[in-house]
Amino acid sequence: MNLLVVKANNRPASEGVSSKMYETFMESITDAKNLNVTVYDVFAEDMPYFGQELFNAFGKLQSGEELSELEGRLLTAKQKAKDVFSAADVVVFAFPLWNLTIPAKLHTFIDYIDEAGYTFSYGPDGSPVYLMPEKKVILFNARGGYYSAPEMQKMEHAVNYMRSIFAGMFGMEVMDEVIIEGHNARRDQAEEIIENGLRKVAKTARKLKEL
Repeated sequence: MNLLVVKANNRPASEGVSSKMYETFMESITDAKNLNVTVYDVFAEDMPYFGQELFNAFGKLQSGEELSELEGRLLTAKQKAKDVFSAADVVVFAFPLWNLTIPAKLHTFIDYIDEAGYTFSYGPDGSPVYLMPEKKVILFNARGGYYSAPEMQKMEHAVNYMRSIFAGMFGMEVMDEVIIEGHNARRDQAEEIIENGLRKVAKTARKLKEL
């Protein structure tokens, strides 16, 4: 099974809880003989932000014009993201909630693969048609506050966004989800909260090894 692990936090594991989740997961699958693992670190990759430069590059490709340095980097980065995503049977995302949403670098990765004709197309009524429904997704998220509380849920745009994209827009199964939350709000319980979450991450890894 081809497993893609998208690491979306460049803080050290001693400071970033989702980085610790990533490390726990990677350690837990070290001896997995059924997994062909690829890691895509959004902070280590050259990933120019999605914008007009990309559309300019598409236009130049059609007309045969020479690309600028930035345009060339954008097309290369977008293709690499699509290549690693295409090859994966299961995709694991380890990411924090920063300022109510996902890191910009992770959003850029999603911008690269959220493409009509690649991950989805449009039906006659304009609704999305799923082009990769067989792929499965696992979400590992850390957030310092309690965003699962009803009054906070509407402010949470990280896990909610990821679910909306991968399950809603792409029609993929979110096969597992581990959220560590409240460790900043309840510092007296932080160690226990984090350890409980990391045990769930390891359990998810064990399930993958048994597939």
